[in-house]
Amino acid sequence: MTDSQTVIDELRIPTRELRSAIPEEWKGFSDLHQATMRDGALSGRVKELMALAIAVADGCDGCIAYHAKGAARRGASEPEAAEALGVALLMAGGPASVYGPRALAAFKEFAAAAVAAAEVAAAS
Repeated sequence: MTDSQTVIDELRIPTRELRSAIPEEWKGFSDLHQATMRDGALSGRVKELMALAIAVADGCDGCIAYHAKGAARRGASEPEAAEALGVALLMAGGPASVYGPRALAAFKEFAAAAVAAAEVAAAS
């Protein structure tokens, strides 16, 4: 499997094309995403972990990449990601045993990038 940033990069152009073809629908989806992922009774971090688990249950590599990145950016820890993936395994069974490890690898990829970015910012 390619790394998760590559998955995101590969989706960039087709996503722009679809967004251009259906701008009103895409804006509605974007607005829903922003409203849903806002901190509320549940933190945005927890919501990203929930979305990551659902992405695993649905078997969506693009969704896994985006929500692994979102969870890492919002400060989720590796143990939190692993537990969220355990819930996906409970709910989705065998398919989650394939997509769960992919999701944990994606989370680790983006968590490492987030740590490196924080170190660079602290050194500046």
